[in-house]
Amino acid sequence: MNNTEKIRKRYDRASKFYDIFEQPMEMMSLKKWRSEVVKDLKGKVLEVGVGTGKNIPYYPDNIEATAIDFSEKMLEKAREKAERFNKNINLIHMDAQNMDFPDNTFDRVFTTCVFCSVPDPIKGLKEIRRVCKPDGKIIMIEHVRSEKKVLGLIMDILNPLTVNLYGANINRRTVGNIEMAGFTGVEVTNLTGDIVKKIVIYNEK
Repeated sequence: MNNTEKIRKRYDRASKFYDIFEQPMEMMSLKKWRSEVVKDLKGKVLEVGVGTGKNIPYYPDNIEATAIDFSEKMLEKAREKAERFNKNINLIHMDAQNMDFPDNTFDRVFTTCVFCSVPDPIKGLKEIRRVCKPDGKIIMIEHVRSEKKVLGLIMDILNPLTVNLYGANINRRTVGNIEMAGFTGVEVTNLTGDIVKKIVIYNEK
């Protein structure tokens, strides 16, 4: 079994309790950040890693929305939310590392807490760059490894536990990965210390 399939199975398994598991974080800050990230969505929009659909209640009604996830079990939860909140979203079972969309398809691409779990993050980021229009924008809220010495070390020590539990790496250096994927025009804002960041990328090709 390859690494992608291992992570997929962990998220399939975690789908039953995922919303409950993340509820404390939602109450503290994630809910506010989700509503913040959707303010700049317009035109043809792609959400990469929709998961159980936690962003769906905040989707504007005037966008042409597509959302993907590589876990079918997580997508089932997202479909329930889309129906409950009466949102017209094209929900597709798809791997962020190998998207089926043509080049330059979307005006906006966004993610929230996704690139901790993409098995090959640079490959996934290059795919986002490919499918986003040259004048498009990518908006990400991601948690990353702290650069503070002690906290970063703790995150490194705990990382194998979180990966085995539900597939998430808590010590990813996502900003560095973005640069390695070939992006320029990157704006980074710290939201919680140096761990949770809002990253805005102007897709210059």
